[in-house]
Amino acid sequence: MSELIERHDLPAGTPILVDSRMRPIEPVSSWFRSLGLDGQDADTMRTYAYVVLMLLGFLAKRGLDLVSATETDMTEFRRWRRSTRKSSATWKAPVQKTTLSKDGAAIKSLYGYLKKNGVVQATPWRSGRVGDRRVTRDMRVRHMELEQYLYFRDVGFGGLVPDGTVDLSFRGWRPHRNRAACELALMTGMRIQEWSTLLLPELGLLGGCRPSTSEIDLSACAKGGYQRFVYVPMDAMELLDPYLLLERPMMVAAAQRTLRKKHRDLFVVDRIEAGGERVQGVFEGHRVTWIVKDMDPELRRLCVMETGDGLDPMAVFLGRGGRMPTSSGWDRARWRAWDRMKELEGGPAKMLVPRRCWVYHDLRHTFALRLLIFLTRQALKDGGAQELPMSTLLEHMVGNPLLTVQQRLGHARPSSTYKYLRYLKNPMQEVDAAFREWTAVGGASYAAIAQKLMGLEDSDAAQR
Repeated sequence: MSELIERHDLPAGTPILVDSRMRPIEPVSSWFRSLGLDGQDADTMRTYAYVVLMLLGFLAKRGLDLVSATETDMTEFRRWRRSTRKSSATWKAPVQKTTLSKDGAAIKSLYGYLKKNGVVQATPWRSGRVGDRRVTRDMRVRHMELEQYLYFRDVGFGGLVPDGTVDLSFRGWRPHRNRAACELALMTGMRIQEWSTLLLPELGLLGGCRPSTSEIDLSACAKGGYQRFVYVPMDAMELLDPYLLLERPMMVAAAQRTLRKKHRDLFVVDRIEAGGERVQGVFEGHRVTWIVKDMDPELRRLCVMETGDGLDPMAVFLGRGGRMPTSSGWDRARWRAWDRMKELEGGPAKMLVPRRCWVYHDLRHTFALRLLIFLTRQALKDGGAQELPMSTLLEHMVGNPLLTVQQRLGHARPSSTYKYLRYLKNPMQEVDAAFREWTAVGGASYAAIAQKLMGLEDSDAAQR
């Protein structure tokens, strides 16, 4: 049983840096182990690993290591990262400020660990010059209008053509699954690591059940491990049906041989309790019980049920081999959809594709903005009906749109939600309206523009 506990001490994806003799590089590997034990997500640790590898290589060329590096060396490393330099036969562009902030976060965390454990006496990394006022990096919000979303979901992922008919030449993979995933992401505001790792019991989809709505208790798969409840509306549940009834059974049947080969490595569930909140089964020769919301993504990928007719993965969304798709697998589907959208762009769909490829997180931004706009309008309407300011403070707090959206998104700080306020109205449309009369005289000569603006046209006509 101790081996089972040790296996889940470190999350999958925890980096281990090794030297030329394949020995772990210390104290960096111990630092990554501490990050994993503290619950740091794998994507962040992967980013940190690249930064530390570059730092180690930079210091090695100067005959230094992490302990002997000085503040001057760190300043030179920062300058090197910001410089344009030649790499083999190509030129490498300087990194952006957002990348530099990730460098700083990684190195600050590393030296904080080294100082805490007595490896160094003081950290040589400084966030900026003394007296600098750090400016908070602005969050870029990209959201979709309705026409853009439908084009993204139905044409890019679903294999339809822009007029809504079926494209008989479409050879995409699992369009019903991909459309259902887009709808679920949009209607719930979940991040990709949250909706892509869902299990059937969490949506109440076991035993042939098809609830009209559902509520999910997120925990282990949520960002930072913060627990929150996510409501899944009827439309999102309904769009799951074509995938669950048509595509998913075919995928499970095709994956039986692969699943049987890996049977010993899987978590085979044979009992579901508490309405799907807890599962029992055999994993690595031990009988274990897990609370579903506390299962990490790696364990969820190994979770299957023995049905008597074969092994049925418990993941909602499946990929090849009956396994839960990874983030890179979802990225491949997104890029295939993007290529299709660009290929069919034109005519009525000309303005539906932005310059940069859509990402799944844009669906979360769209959810946040649409919900915030709706709740704001409702609050204004309710306030007018109650003849403000007679409404009580409690009514104001309960009906505050920002607090509601913060709760739905799972933001730890209200400031993260406040950044959506500037997108409630499109400032570009206001700019267009403000200068519409100015541009109406476009193409005229300077003299004609001056006469129009100064009211000289009428006087000239009178003189003539």
